Amino acid sequence: MCRFTLYLGPPVRLASLLTEPSHSLIRQSFESSERSEPLNGDGFGVGWYAPRLTPDPAIFREVTPAWNNRSLKSIARVVASPCIFAHVRAASPGSDVHLANCHPFAHGRYLFMHNGAIGAFRRVRRRMLEGLDDDAYNVIRGSTDTEHLFAVFVDELRRLGPPATTGYPDGGDGTRVLAAALSNAIAKVIALVREYGGGEPSFLNLAVSDGGRVAVSRFADHASVDPESLYLLADELYEPAGRLFAPSREGDEGPSVLVSSERLTEDERWRVVPPNSLVMFDRWTPPVTVPLEADGSWKEAGAGG
Repeated sequence: MCRFTLYLGPPVRLASLLTEPSHSLIRQSFESSERSEPLNGDGFGVGWYAPRLTPDPAIFREVTPAWNNRSLKSIARVVASPCIFAHVRAASPGSDVHLANCHPFAHGRYLFMHNGAIGAFRRVRRRMLEGLDDDAYNVIRGSTDTEHLFAVFVDELRRLGPPATTGYPDGGDGTRVLAAALSNAIAKVIALVREYGGGEPSFLNLAVSDGGRVAVSRFADHASVDPESLYLLADELYEPAGRLFAPSREGDEGPSVLVSSERLTEDERWRVVPPNSLVMFDRWTPPVTVPLEADGSWKEAGAGG
């Protein structure tokens, strides 16, 4: 399993998540407190958005452990962004350790990352690809279950109709589309695992964003097992970078939301994300948490699709 952290709000430096907190993501890469194995050293990645320059994210990934990568620490000090995805990897048994398999993954304006595993992935892998259009199929560059699930998400988003990139804010409508596509993808994969996977459990803590909206799941498909840990802090943890300069610019203020596999600090405002649930939020609306069914579906997602 892996660890991840994401942020959406006024621009903050990458270091606010990666190096400065007492239980930063880099610390979690060698001293995870909520996994039986504390090391997450099979590579790392960080993705971030610079919306004034381009709608598509930038990504920096390496197969080296995050804890001793000097380039990561150097970049983190000086890069600020309103939307950040960061991930440290503990490769699933049998999964190759190379750059193409490091999270987060990008396709167009979307970022995607995963903590967990698809049950019996090798037995359902080919079936996950059946029926995907070319755009979704070509998402896959590596061999991870995550990229295959990302391809299914992209295909489900196409079916629903991607949310518009203009007309913000939209009252959360676009965020619900993103969440619906994610829950539909989960349900499709769980159905395949149950039919062809021999009952192996799936652990699907997933996160996706288009830079202004985020959907995150905490899910396991067996009642006898708990999903991987996940926490939410819907408040400002570190001062936005824009306050260091005058005058402030549009987007330098507003609500902040953090989601992390483990608490970054001892702050009492951190809240546990409920098991088998979906959290959605954007730059203009607060987080909303909805329950997922035992098959991974979200009732409203079907109605919206």
